[in-house]
Amino acid sequence: MSAQRRVGAVQLLFAVVAGIATIGVAVFWPAGTLHWPAGWAYLGLMSAYFCINVVYLDRVNPELIVHRMHFGSGTKRWDIVWSIIFTPLFTAVYIVAGLDAVRYEWSVMPSWLWPLGLVLFVPGAWLFSWSMGVNPFFEKTVRIQTDRGHRVIDTGPYAHVRHPGYVGFFGWTLATPLLLGSWCSLGPAILASIAMIVRTALEDRTLREELEGYEAYAQRVHYRLLPGVW
Repeated sequence: MSAQRRVGAVQLLFAVVAGIATIGVAVFWPAGTLHWPAGWAYLGLMSAYFCINVVYLDRVNPELIVHRMHFGSGTKRWDIVWSIIFTPLFTAVYIVAGLDAVRYEWSVMPSWLWPLGLVLFVPGAWLFSWSMGVNPFFEKTVRIQTDRGHRVIDTGPYAHVRHPGYVGFFGWTLATPLLLGSWCSLGPAILASIAMIVRTALEDRTLREELEGYEAYAQRVHYRLLPGVW
């Protein structure tokens, strides 16, 4: 293994561990206890997904792993503002869930909704990973990647909707309250989902205006997120 590959592997390992640890803190700190089976089940599910996703991307689209670990130059200013708003919204899903389901027990969610959460999460995670596997330009931020030969991707899920990664992430976001057993956390989850819809519209407008060939692609693939709807 080359020195560059070893450095990349270490960075990736650190990123995965840091991501899992961050979710763990966000889930258990508000709950005020580690005695929360649903919290551990969720953390185990996310850990398994992160590991599977890394293995999958390393096989089909390894260059994306490197680029998603950094912020590329030319990121749109509106996307920076959006990230500042979205990050606390998404984090609030975990915080409210811990406060609601464990610490203060504001609401009681029936246990039969947990499998429904899993039904939302698994296909969403699969679609999110598939979108990344197909699209080498699936970076963290919105920018026209002229430094990487940015081009339109119209295969895989992109043959059906223009922003399938967001559809997949909706599954993750909306499944979390069900998996953690919190009605109250549905509030920030819905707000985070609305924020993603806003970003979809802004990103789509940017691509139509600045990425060669995207307007023609939009004429072929009419819908941004849901076929027949929008």
